[in-house]
Amino acid sequence: MLKTEISSSHSDTTGNATEALANFDAQSLVLPGTPISPSQALISKTPYLAPGLGALTLEETAIAHQAWLYFQRNWNQETGLVNSVEGMNSATIWDIATAIAALVSVRELNLVSGYEFEAKMSRMLQTLASMALYKGELPNKVYNSQTLEPVNYGQLETREEIGWSAIDIGRLAIWLKIVGAKYPSFQPKIEAVWQHWQVQRLTRNGQMYGTTVINGKEQYHQEGRLGYENYAAYGLKLWGLNVDQALNYQSHVAFANLYGKGVPYDQRNHENSGANNYVLSEPYILDGIETGFQSLPKAYADRILAAQEARYLTTKQLTAVTGDYLDRPPYFVYSSLFVNGEAWATITDTQTKYNNLRFLSTKAAVGWHVLYNTAYTRQLFNFVQRNLNTHKGWYNGFYESLKQPIQIWTANNNGLILESLLYKQVRQPLTIWAGVKSPGFPSKKAAL
Repeated sequence: MLKTEISSSHSDTTGNATEALANFDAQSLVLPGTPISPSQALISKTPYLAPGLGALTLEETAIAHQAWLYFQRNWNQETGLVNSVEGMNSATIWDIATAIAALVSVRELNLVSGYEFEAKMSRMLQTLASMALYKGELPNKVYNSQTLEPVNYGQLETREEIGWSAIDIGRLAIWLKIVGAKYPSFQPKIEAVWQHWQVQRLTRNGQMYGTTVINGKEQYHQEGRLGYENYAAYGLKLWGLNVDQALNYQSHVAFANLYGKGVPYDQRNHENSGANNYVLSEPYILDGIETGFQSLPKAYADRILAAQEARYLTTKQLTAVTGDYLDRPPYFVYSSLFVNGEAWATITDTQTKYNNLRFLSTKAAVGWHVLYNTAYTRQLFNFVQRNLNTHKGWYNGFYESLKQPIQIWTANNNGLILESLLYKQVRQPLTIWAGVKSPGFPSKKAAL
């Protein structure tokens, strides 16, 4: 196992090493940071690579097999929904999109038959086109994956409508477009899904809007911060919705130097807007794999990866952080590069801090590697292969301080691994590979 302590020169014990790491992290922050100019952001966009050059190795095929095990165990035949977390009958809209991505990936990687693919995809799309909606408008944030009842997180036996997430629906919108373009026979079912929803409620004045129910009262609010906001808005743009303000990655951006790298962040933080401005790996990885950095500049992703590598070079702590489920309270955290003015903080959505539970993310390690393929990303990739592979799929990550795996399996972790490997094989952003037509991107035929 790769040694992750800082070094004996800084500390003789794990506790002292953790304290030393915290000091390094605190000292790594310098404000304001080195900016990226608008012209640099445009120049940094790179074309996708030619197809046919990325066939998976035997090792990578084995990784895909392991990731698919999760979905085989957690698929609900009656509804077509996949459990978000191992053994829990709960499915978020984000994870429904992830399950679609996983199913497309294993079909194209020849891990399932055409018959199984068509049966599972049909069942999922039929469910999405008929499921009960929040106030009859849009998908509830979470459902019981067996009964299809809208529920609250962790309260799966009681029907409860808790609102919708424009960000989650934006991710699903991307994958509905990918499926419709790549497999035209599903297009009628996909249109039925979109027609089932009151999608005009998702946007206002070019921004994305979601709803939250607090003390029985609905709050209709602008949703998203730099990263997830832009990625999800791109999905809604594919369907013709006005999200021009949400797609503007320059409107609220500022930069913070972390270990000498100027990392972009959203100036709308919890103090001045009521929302957390997490800087995380995942939205940049998804944007690269799925759109080819069309919603966010590749230069932003470059800096976010570079800051994590710089942290490793200073502390010898392998770093690939993002949000994910844990195997202990509080069960979900955002392990961030920067959030609400603080560097390298791991917090909940209610701002409770859990820096002792910061972790190296499996999905982030794999995603960064297929996108960048550097010496550092290879170290990340090798670490997760050695330490986080199980007979049930891939663990979510590895705790920095506890020096042990996060012993939980999830759809989002295993699904992102699968779509990363699909991207590696086809060597194109997946919307391009599928032939999705969108502003700024040619059709598949034009691309070829």
